[in-house]
Amino acid sequence: MNSLKLKIPLSLLITAFALSVAAQKPRVKNESWYDDKPIHFGFSLGLNAMDFNIVPNQAYLDTNNLYPEVSILNPGINIQIITNFRPSRYFDIRFLPGVSFGQRVIRFYDYETGELVNDEQQLESSFLEFPLLLKYKGERLNNVRPYIIGGLNFRYDLAGKKEYDDEKPVYLRLKRPDLYYEAGAGLDFYLTYFKLSVELKMSTGLANILAGEPHPLYPQYYNAIERMKSQMWILAFHFE
Repeated sequence: MNSLKLKIPLSLLITAFALSVAAQKPRVKNESWYDDKPIHFGFSLGLNAMDFNIVPNQAYLDTNNLYPEVSILNPGINIQIITNFRPSRYFDIRFLPGVSFGQRVIRFYDYETGELVNDEQQLESSFLEFPLLLKYKGERLNNVRPYIIGGLNFRYDLAGKKEYDDEKPVYLRLKRPDLYYEAGAGLDFYLTYFKLSVELKMSTGLANILAGEPHPLYPQYYNAIERMKSQMWILAFHFE
């Protein structure tokens, strides 16, 4: 009797589950013929936030209390052309030459009081960039596929200046070439006619990009910095 009572609700549960599964419509899987080719192309649009990793000059800080800091992050834009080479099922090699524009603002504070002691130094950058990246893709889940990405990016700053501009109150200069390492993650969305990828990536410069000698009239800004490396956060939308 007890086994009969157990079998009845169990059979009802199995029947209900089978009916619910049968009632579900399978999701249409968009074909990805472009993604399976050995090589394909696309373009990318993105937003960036440029930053500096600044190491203050400790000796100058001890005697002058001048502390540099990037306190404002302004949005910039990225535009790239995508060339994607597919050597295997899970790996892609990607070359994305393009341009990026942005600016960084450095402020100098009194280290003891925390008060702002100068006008902000606004440094603009217009990069030619040549990233070479390795993309590792996970398994596709219907029309979505996660991935991670990393590699190197050579950037050349067209806005870098060899001499100080007397018409602008900017007393720091940046070196033009720099090499960055990049790492990030994203999602591929397989749509009907193309693939949209949303990617968040960090890009960190390897070299000290503070250039030249101090400004002859305002040496304190240069002297307050021991070294300065570039960093960016990039939110990109790839269309392939």
